[in-house]
Amino acid sequence: MKLLLAGATGLVGSCVLPLSLGAGHDLTSLGRRPSGVANPGLHELIVDFAHLPALPAADAAICALGTTMAVAGSEDAFRAVDQRAVLSFARAAHAAGCRQFLTVSAVGADAGSRVFYSRVKGEVEQQVAEIGFDRVDIVRPGLIIGPRAERRPFEALAQKMAPLFDPLLMGGLSRYRSIRAETVAAALV
Repeated sequence: MKLLLAGATGLVGSCVLPLSLGAGHDLTSLGRRPSGVANPGLHELIVDFAHLPALPAADAAICALGTTMAVAGSEDAFRAVDQRAVLSFARAAHAAGCRQFLTVSAVGADAGSRVFYSRVKGEVEQQVAEIGFDRVDIVRPGLIIGPRAERRPFEALAQKMAPLFDPLLMGGLSRYRSIRAETVAAALV
């Protein structure tokens, strides 16, 4: 299968990359920097998501783009990644013939939310669904656990505390439990 992947250098995308290649998929990765992975089945495009080139034909696209408000620094900078870049990739993937689009959103995503983060995630989910893919799969993980290349002190603390709090999240709250990046990646692949 021919796949497109956006966000291969992030926490989830860096797990999707080896799983996809290991499954024998022909993979084109789009990112702002190279992944550092050498594999004959991998084709990398270094891109500006605001001005994507025409993408190669593919069967499906996986979007693992995302940031946090703390890293982004402003609402507009957050939207640039989590909304505009995701939608730019989705539209380009659709134009390249992708019939299926898979994306990482967040637990609690809701276009009507008063919480900015959740509202943007919900808006993106709706906008992607309107592009015209035959199938859209959205995963909504809680806190994603795994090593980050960048320093995120609050997230690092949350990751350390998650094993203590996860068992307390029962019933309807269980969807807020933490999840390993590898588990999210495996679901996408």
